[in-house]
Amino acid sequence: MSKRVYILNGPNLNLLGRRQPEIYGYDTLDDVANFCGEVAKTVGIETDLRQSNWEGQIVDWIHEARDAAAGIIINPGALTHTSVAILDALNAFDGPVLEVHISNVHKRESFRHHSYVSLRADGVMAGFGVQGYSLAVLRMGELLKD
Repeated sequence: MSKRVYILNGPNLNLLGRRQPEIYGYDTLDDVANFCGEVAKTVGIETDLRQSNWEGQIVDWIHEARDAAAGIIINPGALTHTSVAILDALNAFDGPVLEVHISNVHKRESFRHHSYVSLRADGVMAGFGVQGYSLAVLRMGELLKD
């Protein structure tokens, strides 16, 4: 049986493909879900992609993952830079956590250079476009090998 991995996405990522395509590209979150699912099959895991504009919903999903998922891939969007609540929830999760950012946050505004999530993340993919999700799925497959 394959191991389930939650792919959690924060605010405004529901607009992926339409919002600032010069930064985030033209692929939609549905496209991301589809290619992550395909990559996941090759490494023996199952992905469950979710998105919310609400911090509390993301915290609730992280809590749920404690019993329902072996790992978490997370792109918290702007909550990356502000949410101690997400950090605290991730610290209560025992499995691997990978952080994804579509853009290279270090080439952007200075407030984007700090990530609370990175304090817990086992790895960070930034600046690879939506392909960063695929890289995270591949890495998660390695981390979850028996």
